[in-house]
This record gives sequence, C-alpha cells and structure tokens, in this order.
Amino acid sequence: MRKRLSRVSRRWWVIALAVVVLVGASGAWLLTRGGDDAVQTTTGTVSSGTFKTTVSASGTVAAAKQDDLSFGVGGTVTSVKVKAGDKVTKGQVLATVGKSSLSASLTAARSSLTAASSQLGDDTDADASDTQLAADRASVASAESAVDTAEADLKAATLRATMAGTVAAVDLSVGDELAGNSGSSGSSGSSGSSGSAQTSTTSTTSSTSTAASDAITLVSTKAYVVDATIASSDLETVKKGMQAELTVTGLDDTVYGTVSSIGLVAETSSSGAAEFPVTIAVTGTPKDLYAGSSATASIIVNQATDVLTVPTQALHTSGDTTYVNKIVDGKPVKTTVVIGTAYGFNTEVKSGLKSGDTVEIAAFTRPSGTSGTSGTGGGLTGGAGGGGFGQGGPPSGAFGGGQ
Repeated sequence: MRKRLSRVSRRWWVIALAVVVLVGASGAWLLTRGGDDAVQTTTGTVSSGTFKTTVSASGTVAAAKQDDLSFGVGGTVTSVKVKAGDKVTKGQVLATVGKSSLSASLTAARSSLTAASSQLGDDTDADASDTQLAADRASVASAESAVDTAEADLKAATLRATMAGTVAAVDLSVGDELAGNSGSSGSSGSSGSSGSAQTSTTSTTSSTSTAASDAITLVSTKAYVVDATIASSDLETVKKGMQAELTVTGLDDTVYGTVSSIGLVAETSSSGAAEFPVTIAVTGTPKDLYAGSSATASIIVNQATDVLTVPTQALHTSGDTTYVNKIVDGKPVKTTVVIGTAYGFNTEVKSGLKSGDTVEIAAFTRPSGTSGTSGTGGGLTGGAGGGGFGQGGPPSGAFGGGQ
C-alpha cells in the first residue's frame, strides 16, 4: 500500500514539474515575442511654428448696416420705383406720395409769411407801439416756421435711399393710403448687426401722429458682420478687437474678421445654457458672401509665433527631470529638456533641443493575430476557454484550462 501511494505521489510530482516547465516556456515566449510586437518606436522632428488658442462661436452673416425707411408724411402712394433685390445708390428716389396738397400748403404758408412781413413793415413805418411791433414779429416767426414745416413735408413726400445698398424688402404699392410718421422725417435707420439693432431717428415735421409702417428696407452690400454667440465660460476671455477666422457655409475659403462688440446680457441657448452675443465685423468684402448664411467663428484669444516644439509623446519624466531620447548618429541619447506650454500633440521646448533635431517616440501597438477560441484582440486577455495569445502562440488551453 505504501509503495502504491509512493508511485502515485511521484506521478503527481512529475505532472507538477511538467506544468511548471510549460508555464515557464510560455512566459519566456510572451516576454520575447510579445514584447517585440507590443512596443515599437518611431521618430519625430523638433520644429518651430505658430500656435493659436481659440474660442468657438457660431452665428449668421448679416449686413453691417440696415435702414428701415418710411414716409414722414401721409398721403396716397403715387409711385414705387424699386423692388426687392434692386441695387440702389445713395439719394436715389425709391417711392413718392401725392404732392398736390403739400404744394398747396407750402404756397399758403409762404403767402402768410409775406403778409406778416408786410404788416410788420407797415407798423414799423407808422411808429406803432412796442406791443404791436412785438406781436407783428411773433406773427412773422410763426409764419416762417410754417413755411419750414411745409417745405420739409413736401421734401418728405419723396422717399430716397439713405445709403448705397440692396433693397431687402418693399412693403407698399401704388394707391396705398399712408398716415404720417411722427417718429421720423422719412427714414428710421438701424445700423450694425441684426442681433443688436441700434435705431436712430430724427425730428418730425409731420402734422399727424399716426405712425406709418416701414415701407422699404435697405441693407449694405459692401460690409458684413457675423452675429454669433459664445459660451458664458468664454466671456472673460474674448475681448473687443480680437481677430477671428470664419468658416461660412457655401464658401471654400476662410473669411477673416474682428470682434466689434460683446453683449453683456445673457441669452438662453436651445439647451438652456447661458450664452452671450458677439458681433464680428467681416474684413473686406469677400466674394459670394451673403446675408443669412451660417458661419462658425474661431476667435483667436492667444497666439504664439516661432515657438520651438517637440512631439508630446517623445517626453519622459524621471523625478523632477524631463528628458527625450535624442537621435545622435543613429542612436538614442538621453537629453534633458526644459518644457513650456503644451499645444495638443506638441509641447514647447525652452532649452535642450534645437530646430531640426530628431527625437525618439515610443508608440504602443497590439500584437497581430487571433487569440484562443474567441478569435479577437490578440492580446494577453483571451476569450472563454483560451489563453489569449496571438496567432502562433502556445496552445489555447495553456493558461486558461481550455476545454
């Protein structure tokens, strides 16, 4: 019985020894074969370049200036000389209202002024009292004011272009009856972007108080802006005067601009987040740029030129020391460097390297081939029942006790 147990015991020791040998052989294969496939090296070049830090904004192209024009007097529209899309010059006649009654009013006002002036002259010659002369002078002043009003009303019966541009809208037709516009003398101009209109009006000379709606809208065609928004987190970063690169729908070339204004009142985005309006003045007049086009802006908040950089993957650290493996005569040489700002895949080098130097970059790659019974990955972790080595490795059940 003892001899039988001894034979069984020796048999298990042989099996255990075989397992140890198999495991050791498999580990040696992993360290030699797997190591070669897992880590490969390449090289990168130290170079100088320009790096930008930007803030993104999105918006719409708009005319830099828009004027909403309306008649300063009431009357019947007698002519409309333009339509939407027409190009006009400053001072060009756009529409008119009937002038007969206005001309008659001017004639009557001038007659009243003549009569008042004559009365003042007669009373002066007759050595009238000071009270009478003061009354005569008041009558003359009133008559002069009436003439000025009648002349302005007659002039306001002709609607003229306030700038060179394009007719964006026409909202009147011949025969329309218009009330006087007490808020303007023929135009209500709004300059700047459509997102933050700045309305300017001049004093009225109309005798009615019923405002007429805007009749014709003009937009500039030689100057554009982009009405955009930025995230609230970028508000402190973006400043007036910063340059921007614009990508406009329908244009292949980059368009450039300058931040001209930043709103301080938050708006709510479609997602509910706070955002702030920003107006970017487009530089020049790019061809095929149209109001209404969508645009994405990259506002340059910081720009560094002639910066010496190294690929970030080439950097290594040891304690407080940063170094790279510089290639010298075909061999890597550990070289200490002083680094600065990181720019994505590149990092500024302040000392230790010069432009044109070549450095070693370590890159991790997966071993090729299939693994165990799962057939995916080819790494150290196999599928169910398999050891997970790549193609050509040990048998599937070596470590995992495969079925």
